[in-house]
This record gives sequence, C-alpha cells and structure tokens, in this order.
Amino acid sequence: MSAPSLGARAFSSPRELTRVGERLSFVYLERCVVHRDAHAITAEDAEGTTHIPSATIGTLLLGPGTRITHQAMSVLGECGAGVVWVGEEGVRYYAGGRALTRSSTLVEAQATAWANRRTRLSVARAMYRLRFPDEDPSGLTRHELLGREGTRVKACYRRESARTGVPWHGRHYTPGDFASGDAPNQAVTAAAQCMYGIAHAVVAALGCAPGLGFVHSGHELSFVLDIADLYKTEIGIPVAFDAAAEGTEDIGARTRRALRDAVNRTGLLDRCVSDIKGLLGADGVERTTCEGDKVTLQSDRGVEVDSGRNYDVEGQTW
Repeated sequence: MSAPSLGARAFSSPRELTRVGERLSFVYLERCVVHRDAHAITAEDAEGTTHIPSATIGTLLLGPGTRITHQAMSVLGECGAGVVWVGEEGVRYYAGGRALTRSSTLVEAQATAWANRRTRLSVARAMYRLRFPDEDPSGLTRHELLGREGTRVKACYRRESARTGVPWHGRHYTPGDFASGDAPNQAVTAAAQCMYGIAHAVVAALGCAPGLGFVHSGHELSFVLDIADLYKTEIGIPVAFDAAAEGTEDIGARTRRALRDAVNRTGLLDRCVSDIKGLLGADGVERTTCEGDKVTLQSDRGVEVDSGRNYDVEGQTW
C-alpha cells in the first residue's frame, strides 16, 4: 500500500528562513486587519499599517477584533509560523492552526510514554521533580505523588498569604461562577485560567496531544493541565496573591495583566517548550523543520519504509 498524497505545501529554503532561536517567540495583534505584502504580514488599524517580516514570527496570537486574510495565512504557513486565536491580552486559548513542527517526533514520544504504565509514572515523577526540585520522588506511587503535591500546594497558599498579608481560608471555586469566591480565590482562578491558555498554546504549537496527560486523565486537555501545573507554585499563585493584596476591584483583569508581565519576565514560553521536550525525552527536536515534509510507512519490528510506493507481499515495490 502507499501513503495518501499530501497536498503541496510551499516552504522557504533554509537560507530564507530565520532560525527558530532568533525568532520572536510570539507577536500579539488585536483590533486590526491582518494582510500580506510580499513576504511580510501587515496589521492595519486606525493608526495606520505596520509591516512585520513573517519569517521572524514564532507564533502569531490573534486577539479580539482581528480579521486575517487568506493571503496572510498563506505566507505564515510558508515560513513555518504558528497561528493561534486568543482572548484579550493573549490570556485565553481558543483555537490554533497547524503546529509549528512538521515532524511527529514529539507526539509519538508522548504517546509512547503515555501508553506504558511504567513510563507514564516515570514522566509524572519527572513533573513532580520539576515543580519541587528539593525533593526526590523516586519510588513514590501515584497516590503518594498526589498526596505530596497537595501538601506542597496548600503550604504555598499559606506561605503567600503570610507574605502578602492577604487572609486565606482555603481554595473555594464554583465552576461558572467566578464572583462566588473571595478576592484571593478569584485571583487564583484567573491566574490558573491564564496558565491553562498559555500551556495550551505551547502544546498545540509543538504538535503534542492535549488529551494524553501523565498526572491528569480523562479530559481533552489533560496534558495541558499537567504542563500548566508545573508553574503553579512558582508563578501563578504568587502573582494571584500580589494582585489580591492590591485590592478587590477589577481583580480578574489585574491578575491577568500581572501574569502577562510575569510570563514575559520569566521567559515562560521558552521554558514550556524546553520542559515538554525534556519530559518526553526529545530535547534535540527543533521547533520547526526546514527540509520539508517527511512521511514514511510503518512496517514490522519498528522498521519504517519509504512512502509514495506500493509494496507487494514480498516487500518489493511496483
């Protein structure tokens, strides 16, 4: 049998593309019309037109009020940029286009690690080690991991309450009713939602499967929740308590803006990419590939053969 033919996808040569490490991690646009001018995209609003070289973009975040043309999407696809539709100030993830990578290496590594109970636990332990590097989780069962994680998070709430002087009476959140919680709970909820959106954008850009989680399970975003939780006690909770300490008015929006600043300050997007690759054992995988699409057919015993050919029962092509 042969692989189905892929639609022709134009791509620039390696010399024409900007190296991934030299690209802008993301560009956020809102309330404008995004179009194309030669090999650049343009953002037109009431103040005029801004030209942005498309090959320098890692991911384009399209916020509220944006419209994008087919030609703009075409040039972004040619240069390997990701496109994500997000909420105000880039703190929600709504939808994404094609992943930045053309390789299935990361998602295959994720599926392989997830499908085996032993390696799935190994990745869960590695996630715990990333969050709490002062503790060795080797040998811990899943139940023990969950218990220790819960204890550490509760201690983080108490610590941040003492640091900021914000009273804390426990985590209380009613899904769909943001206003039901007190100020610190509203801030923690807003920060968590932002972290989920950021993690989802990175997971989608890398081409990983959002539903194959190693700690969380049974939800379409299990892996997204796993990744977002890596930075909960270091970034999310402290930012939330800082926002609550400033007052209760407009706490959701203030928390989101503060978290945006923290994300930029800590280089969180790059850290997410590096951590995901490390957890899946794919540190050497580039975010983009310039060589074009590589498609093979799976044969027996892990052997892969060239696609685009028909094979008879003896393995000969015809």
